[in-house]
Amino acid sequence: MLSFRMELPCLCLLLLSCLQSLSANHDFFTSIGQMTDLLYTEKDLVTSLKDYIRAEENKLERVKRWADKLELLSAVAIQDPEGYLGHPVNAFKLMKRLNTEWGDLESLVLSDTTEGFISNLTIQRQHFPTDEDQTGAAKALLRLQDTYRLDANTISTGDLPGVKHKSLMTVEDCYELGKIAYSDVDYYHTELWMAQALKQLDQGEESTIDKVTLLDYLSYAIYQQGEIERALDYTKQLLALDPEHQRANGNLKYFEFQLEKLKKAEEDPTQKEKERGKRQTTEKKEKPKKKFLTPQVPERKKYEMLCRGEGIRMTPRRQSRLFCRYYDNHSPMYVLAPVKQQDEWDRPYIVRFLDIISDKEMERVKQLAKPRLRRATISNPITGVLETAAYRISKRRATVHDPLTGKLTTAQYRVSKSAWLTGYEDPMIDTINQRIEDLTGLEMDTAEELQVANYGVGGQYEPHFDFGRKDEPDAFKELGTGNRIATWLFYMSDVAAGGATVFPDVGAAVYPQKGTAVFWYNLFPSGEGDYSTRHAACPVLVGNKWVSNKWIHERGQEWRRPCALNETE
Repeated sequence: MLSFRMELPCLCLLLLSCLQSLSANHDFFTSIGQMTDLLYTEKDLVTSLKDYIRAEENKLERVKRWADKLELLSAVAIQDPEGYLGHPVNAFKLMKRLNTEWGDLESLVLSDTTEGFISNLTIQRQHFPTDEDQTGAAKALLRLQDTYRLDANTISTGDLPGVKHKSLMTVEDCYELGKIAYSDVDYYHTELWMAQALKQLDQGEESTIDKVTLLDYLSYAIYQQGEIERALDYTKQLLALDPEHQRANGNLKYFEFQLEKLKKAEEDPTQKEKERGKRQTTEKKEKPKKKFLTPQVPERKKYEMLCRGEGIRMTPRRQSRLFCRYYDNHSPMYVLAPVKQQDEWDRPYIVRFLDIISDKEMERVKQLAKPRLRRATISNPITGVLETAAYRISKRRATVHDPLTGKLTTAQYRVSKSAWLTGYEDPMIDTINQRIEDLTGLEMDTAEELQVANYGVGGQYEPHFDFGRKDEPDAFKELGTGNRIATWLFYMSDVAAGGATVFPDVGAAVYPQKGTAVFWYNLFPSGEGDYSTRHAACPVLVGNKWVSNKWIHERGQEWRRPCALNETE
């Protein structure tokens, strides 16, 4: 017992030192790299818990042996109490047991073996993921479901492409996702996940969640989507299980009243005539427009299609004009050992450099960046100041109605963490910067520092421009180096599924390939922005995505990339 109590405080100190790097950094869900630390934290917690269990088992074993011994002794003594106590030793031992040994047993039973484990858990709880992390991870699953068109059962059974560690979702997990969607006034996903939870219950899975609770959520979510008949059906199923359910009885009457009202409206000839007149008026108004308007696919839809590998607009003829080559850019460093380069896209012109960064360099970059990872920043187009990035969850939830406060709130999402590495901190970073300069021919002294990003659960970067537009006169003003002329992007990990870099306006998709880098110009030689470079990072479906990028600025490129006379040259 004593050794156990000494071990646990030591374990607490060990865990404290491991967790110091996490204390300043919550929002774990925004970086898979930092989430890995939580696995080690949980492993240490399990070790501590096992120690507590062993201590409890040892204590109970001692109590059990004591009880067994006394049970045998009592059985003998009770048969002839006077004769038993007639023996002076038995009389003495009875006095001793009741006066001393039962007191010792009481102290043993009351001894608190939980102290070490509880103090350990309390210390670590300060560094646990927060409600925001849990909600963020849940909403990431919903975003992945939308982007990659996955049904709830596919996610619940873990049948995702490229998975190494398949994981099943329980009824409680599905219910939790449904509840989070419900609190976000997202009745579409509420229905999907409550239905999945109900399905798993019907298949015999044991759960603390009952059908009545699931049917209650389902009926309301379906009603909110305008399907009163289906809502009524689920309400009847609920009442069959719990006839006294107060809310369901009220809903039953309301749904029946609404259906009757709709039925009467449909049968009313006057109402039918009004509806027919409305349709005809609407058709007349819309008819001329159809002759002149070409349907435009929303950017969000194009983005999601490209993430799924759909809608890529590369014809065989254009493909035939893309080549691969050995490339030295006339640099003395690469004349004898040119690098492999291949064309990824023609307009905008995007090239990929193969085997351009070594495993050793990638690991060093990650090692330097990991302790500094913070929520990703973007340049405010109005002020030019770098700010924390926040993104919408999906098109369905751009604005939500808070059921608790009654206020409209914007559904925002942070999906990655980044760190900035400078050349003077480590010679390897300086070497990488020089390599980019040699292969692009562009000045690096005015470029931004190397930015390293690690994407979280469902991590993404929504469609954006890297350069500042004309309506953003103060973009990058604080840097004083002009606009971002070009982008160099290292892929420092393979991604099992998802995570492509897509260009929605031109239908291009570039996939992560560890050890490679892609490069494109954001500005034409005239200095005008190339709007076809608008791009996005697709959500990571399975895997861990690490990238690092170099944003190269105009200042210092005057003789390296001379201006052209025409805007698009």
